[in-house]
Amino acid sequence: MNDVGTQTQTETNPPGVWARLSELTADVQRGFVAEWAVTIVLLLFGTTALVQAFVIPSASMVGTLLIGDHVLVDKLVYSPAGIWGKVLPYREPRRGDIIVFRYPLNISMDYVKRAIGVPGDHIRLVDKQLMLNGHLVNEPYTVHSQPYPDAYRDNFPANAHAMPLRPRAAEMIEKYVVNDELVVPPGYIFAMGDNRDDSDDSRYWGLVPRENIVGSPVVIYWSFEAPSADLTNGNIGLDHIMDVVMHFFTRTRWTRTFRLTRGYPLK
Repeated sequence: MNDVGTQTQTETNPPGVWARLSELTADVQRGFVAEWAVTIVLLLFGTTALVQAFVIPSASMVGTLLIGDHVLVDKLVYSPAGIWGKVLPYREPRRGDIIVFRYPLNISMDYVKRAIGVPGDHIRLVDKQLMLNGHLVNEPYTVHSQPYPDAYRDNFPANAHAMPLRPRAAEMIEKYVVNDELVVPPGYIFAMGDNRDDSDDSRYWGLVPRENIVGSPVVIYWSFEAPSADLTNGNIGLDHIMDVVMHFFTRTRWTRTFRLTRGYPLK
């Protein structure tokens, strides 16, 4: 008698949440789940192996890239080491390319500069003007924002002995300066910012190892006027979030949206 009563009560209880979910998903095919799983994996792979979002935090590339430009970086453009670099259509960095690379003094940080010299190039600056392999080069993208002269900055690598250079830069000057010109060694790139008077670049911290180069920015997908302090902070602060929400329409540089970024061939 008690067993029958218990069974009847159980049968009349409504199904639980898990039982209901089980009913709803009973007809979902395994292939559907697999397709979505593959899609998600490809999206995650694409954002790490194919392209990378990067925000410009400083004024070193002003003239080409502004503080607050958000760019997508092509991570497939340059040849990786090994067999894939020989069988797939990659290429080596060229003079004039805009490159994103792991900062040699702290590889957890990404920097963006312009590749000025590739292995074998002879480089010097003469009164702020680039001399490449024995001849002066026109650089229409450069900006000179400081009115005062600087003997080392404007006439690199002259007067290096008077500069408190960081160890890698001092080693570069010691090993690779010949007849008052820097000769870029194999496996390295000499990089400078387009804002030549306000750029912490290879003149001050040394050469960029080839393996540090991540890729090249191809498009500005959003540009928002914000202070460098907000963009260099590893954590997105509440103040910055509120600033974006409140001023999204007025401080977004709409004319820069989807603007392509290209290198400028230096010969």
